Amino acid sequence: MKLAVAGMGYVGLVAGVCFAHMGHDVTCVDLDEKKIAMLEQGKCPIYERDLEELMQQNYELGRLHYTTNYQAAYEYADAIFIGVGTPVQPDGSANLTYIAKVARQIAESVKQDCLIVVKSTVPVGTNDKVEQFIKDFLVHDVKVEVASNPEFLAQGSAVHDTLKAARVIIGTESQEARDKLYEIYEPFHLPIVAVSRRSAEMIKYASNDFLALKISYMNEIANLCELVGANIQDVARGMSYDRRIGESFLNAGIGYGGSCFPKDTKALKYLAKQNGYQLKTVEAAVDVNKSQKILLFKKACKRLITFSDLKVAILGLTFKPGTDDLREAPSIDNIKLLLERGAKIHAYDPVGEENMKKLFPSITYESTPAKALEKSHLCFIFTEWKEIRMIEPAKYKELMRTPLVYDGRNIYDTKSMKEAGVEYYSVGRL
Repeated sequence: MKLAVAGMGYVGLVAGVCFAHMGHDVTCVDLDEKKIAMLEQGKCPIYERDLEELMQQNYELGRLHYTTNYQAAYEYADAIFIGVGTPVQPDGSANLTYIAKVARQIAESVKQDCLIVVKSTVPVGTNDKVEQFIKDFLVHDVKVEVASNPEFLAQGSAVHDTLKAARVIIGTESQEARDKLYEIYEPFHLPIVAVSRRSAEMIKYASNDFLALKISYMNEIANLCELVGANIQDVARGMSYDRRIGESFLNAGIGYGGSCFPKDTKALKYLAKQNGYQLKTVEAAVDVNKSQKILLFKKACKRLITFSDLKVAILGLTFKPGTDDLREAPSIDNIKLLLERGAKIHAYDPVGEENMKKLFPSITYESTPAKALEKSHLCFIFTEWKEIRMIEPAKYKELMRTPLVYDGRNIYDTKSMKEAGVEYYSVGRL
């Protein structure tokens, strides 16, 4: 089937490449000429495992194309997928500017009947408006319908999450649209859950916010564990055997970040407020996450008189391993606070350095964890990259001027760090 995908960010690029990999003829559209040129050279603009390899493979097979010419991409497409960003606004609502821009371009370009599929995360009811918006601006006498097909990929495993998804959610208002989406996804051989458009939109928010709730709940329990002398990892292990709870998202730490959970919790909170309802659980998750991000900084404040002129090693900058994404990363909040108090920061991250330089060009970036740790007065661990997990406890004692470590990801065994002569603070453990 001839498909077009609008927006070459995480959602659009991964979708386009995976559709091509499944045999569809896919044209990927973005107005950023530099990004399109980069893609045509076989270079991936984002750090995502296996994505660049699949890009190159399907481009060489002639199934994957890149262009800034949206008119040519859309005019005779069987289906157009919209994967542009919907960033959060200051009041918590979703910014739909990019959705509207693409919708207008589609309306002015399509020359045959077409299904428009919104993969971007949008507030419930948005797809109804998108469909009407497109119809209002149609140039040619064609039939268009909008469907919802939210993504559920996790950064760092996006390709796997698309090709081996637990389920595909499609929201349609006609059998014709439903049948076309079934045809598009048939090569994937995945379970498909077909619902109404509005239900599909809500499934996306409900799923992400539930996981955010789970993370914040475990972080709250971890904080209580420290006060009463329990070990959060033991507690999580005991909980994981209960099938009603499961073993995922039970790891306590310094909160969630990234492009989804922070944005989607705020958006659902805003949606509820607009409809005269208060989502108290979601509001609590947002509040807990905000305070959890700087939990270790507060612990360090209790331990130290000042951060002024202290060399502080920061290990891990991205919000999670496997991605170069810094959106809502705990490292950002903590670096701001440390710089305000005069700390000299030496940071290490295997892939996040270039993006962080845009935010903090003045701090020192090191090529290895050892260089960051050398003669440092204290260390914060914010991301559990393999390169960081492989550091032996004794190395902290050997390299640091003062072996004082604040671990936001509970990488190390507390006993091992103590035996190595490291003063070690983690989350939910004594």
